[in-house]
Amino acid sequence: MLVLNRKINESIILDDGIEIKVLEIVDGKVKIGIEAPKEVTILRKEVYEEISKANNEAANMSKDIFSQLMENRA
Repeated sequence: MLVLNRKINESIILDDGIEIKVLEIVDGKVKIGIEAPKEVTILRKEVYEEISKANNEAANMSKDIFSQLMENRA
């Protein structure tokens, strides 16, 4: 993991097209701004993890349903 210190109005650049800028720091909370191409999806980690969990559950259900269909077919 890369750890950087940034002050208000300082940025980091990712992959030549994504800029993450510190906008404000108040009461231990950091407000950031992200500039990225429209095709780049940006999600909060907790949202990403919830989507991944739901996708995994759906994929496992699909396997179970497929197995049941194959058993009933025989």
